[in-house]
Amino acid sequence: MSSGRVLIYGGKGALGAACVSHFKSLNYWVGNIDLHVNEQADANVAVKPGDDWTSQASDVTAEVTGILEGQKLDAILCVAGGWAGGNVAASDCIKNADMMWKQSVWSSLIAAHIAGTHLKEGGLVAFCGAQPALKGTPGMIGYGMAKASVHQLVRSLAMKQSGLPANAISVAICPVTLDTPMNRKFMPNGDFGSWTPLDFVSGVFAKWTKHEDRPESGSLIQLMTKDGKTELVPAP
Repeated sequence: MSSGRVLIYGGKGALGAACVSHFKSLNYWVGNIDLHVNEQADANVAVKPGDDWTSQASDVTAEVTGILEGQKLDAILCVAGGWAGGNVAASDCIKNADMMWKQSVWSSLIAAHIAGTHLKEGGLVAFCGAQPALKGTPGMIGYGMAKASVHQLVRSLAMKQSGLPANAISVAICPVTLDTPMNRKFMPNGDFGSWTPLDFVSGVFAKWTKHEDRPESGSLIQLMTKDGKTELVPAP
């Protein structure tokens, strides 16, 4: 008998894989939506990167519907995304913004659409925003625009007539820097004590899934880490 059912969009990335592993350790059924298979997951839905947004959404939604066979989800966690820099004078400004939009906004709205049909009443749909995108991001225009759009989605989903099931909540974590292998590779001299550990994030998601210490729906929760200790700080 499983503890429940969780779907993770981006379950093969660093944070997503940590979430898959953590929920499996708690005896949840875990589904993964990603470009790549996560062998630990109970089911995998492959995203086709060459598809346009509507085709990608249609294919992913159909596969999820088939896998669930009428079962409802306790939580949907959309942790897909990436990072790219560049101001508006950069030659790759538009290219990078397009990539950020596909990675963060496409995946988030598809996850929200799935939540509208397959999430339980009182369930959780959580997203990965960004603390820097709560303000202007001149050195990473596309990234900031995409994450700000995720923040707007979270707040919209918390309102009446959003399409979410009754008493379901919508929340975004807003980290500054996550402690991932890629971040350590590209920022080897970073202040690791100010980076948020992935197991901390997966543990927070698990608590919220179990209705423990849940924030108000629509909240953007900043992950503020200092000297290895992380605080959850709601954004204004």
